[in-house]
Amino acid sequence: MTAAGGPPRLHISADGRATVTLARPRHHNRLHREDLLALQKQLAAVAADPALRLLVLTAQGTSFCAGFHLGELGQGDGAADPQLFERTVDALEALPLPTLARLNGSVYGGATDLALACDFRVGVQGMELRMPAARLGLHYYPSGLRRYVTRLGLGAAKRLFLLAGPVGGGELLRMGYLDELVEPDALDERVEALAAALLAGAPLAVKGMKASLDEIARGDFDLPRLRQREAACAASDDLREGLAAFGERRAPRFSGR
Repeated sequence: MTAAGGPPRLHISADGRATVTLARPRHHNRLHREDLLALQKQLAAVAADPALRLLVLTAQGTSFCAGFHLGELGQGDGAADPQLFERTVDALEALPLPTLARLNGSVYGGATDLALACDFRVGVQGMELRMPAARLGLHYYPSGLRRYVTRLGLGAAKRLFLLAGPVGGGELLRMGYLDELVEPDALDERVEALAAALLAGAPLAVKGMKASLDEIARGDFDLPRLRQREAACAASDDLREGLAAFGERRAPRFSGR
């Protein structure tokens, strides 16, 4: 890694948490092609590890992310792989475990969709979001538009894409882009509280319901598939442990089986 930063870093904790940190603070954590390729490998590794139960996405410095490095747009390998950014964000959304974006600062361009692909977002007072695609002459990629509409509604999506102006943290909270908005010095505490709540759930139930809720939101759910997840949880060791722990007034010890 150079003084200007480098690709995202992946850290695995003993409690089943994976943390991906964007690491180009000097350039507001803009995403280069090599960063997207690194992210894809890291997300694939997280998806393949059954011991992991949560992903936290965050960044160094005072900004979360400035989006794709526009200097690489339409040049070199990037021109030959125009869906690289879209596939990377889609891979984040498709992770089977819950995801939490720790937004330590403002978010711009494609990074707005990167954060939106997470299940939860905690932002800080003073942050802003701007989606400048219309001011650049870009038509945004289809899965990103779908995420905006299904998660925020058509009106909010049109406001963010077509007006292309900056939107502050308070309005992001009101429109549902943020789940929580806190002072910067309270960010770690709130992220830790949400992480603890997600890690406390039964893995089969959390992962199964995440998948089912996302499928319902996209309109592509299959009722027999949802019933299979329901039945798997009903027959699981986790359910028996959860009921026993409830009766004994103790914290459950889930195994993910």
